[in-house]
Amino acid sequence: MEIEPTARLASTPTIQTPLSGSSDESVELSFSADQHISERVIFPVTPAQSNGIEDARFVEFETEENEEKTFYATYTAYSGKAIRSELLQTSDFISFKMTPLTGTAAMNKGMALFPRKIDGRYAMIGRQDNENLYLIYSDDLHEWNGGQAILRPKFPWEFVQMGNCGSPIELDEGWLLLTHGVGPVRRYAIGAALLDKKDPSKVLARSRDPLVRPEKSEREGYVPNVVYTCGGMRHGELIILPYAVCDTVSNFSTIRISELLQTLDG
Repeated sequence: MEIEPTARLASTPTIQTPLSGSSDESVELSFSADQHISERVIFPVTPAQSNGIEDARFVEFETEENEEKTFYATYTAYSGKAIRSELLQTSDFISFKMTPLTGTAAMNKGMALFPRKIDGRYAMIGRQDNENLYLIYSDDLHEWNGGQAILRPKFPWEFVQMGNCGSPIELDEGWLLLTHGVGPVRRYAIGAALLDKKDPSKVLARSRDPLVRPEKSEREGYVPNVVYTCGGMRHGELIILPYAVCDTVSNFSTIRISELLQTLDG
């Protein structure tokens, strides 16, 4: 495997829409096509984003035949006083649109969009109470309300709280949802759950023990005792999982899908 060298510089985009200062406005921005993709960095541009935009969960969304391929990313905007979820949209990773999400279910961190509609509706995994994972449906991609709790802390490694680790991955067996759990001593670890493909509110199996956890050599850093990811991807019969360690270094793991499913407890 050949890895390209790290880009030396970050390129900032041109903002295409005038900023009014409204907290509900969408922002369109674009980069030059001759700038390398690894140099394209989106910095906060609105007051709601002024203290950071973070934890983007990217997904390629299934569109109708002959429609342009679309990628979405849900992320957290932080103003220094409040957080909210927003949506990034692009078809080419050159031009982007940033739109605030509205509704009662969008006022927390960690929303993750399913890669296609389910029964004609958009679907999202989110956390509304700082503890459990909810399944949320909407007819409007930008407004999210209500939701049903489908995953609650069950095993010691996730007793404090749970969160998702990116958009669900569609398998023949169901929706593979990567999760993170917080256990004793605020240790963050990564696990998984398998959701029914037709009705994702049904949990078919889940991790009794985490798939990835901080090792002794990985417990020191800017945010200690943490491994964290915003999404994995399927590549053939493998799941590739990039993740960060203690907000200090990045790593990645691979596992065969068949072996991962065998680790889940039904």
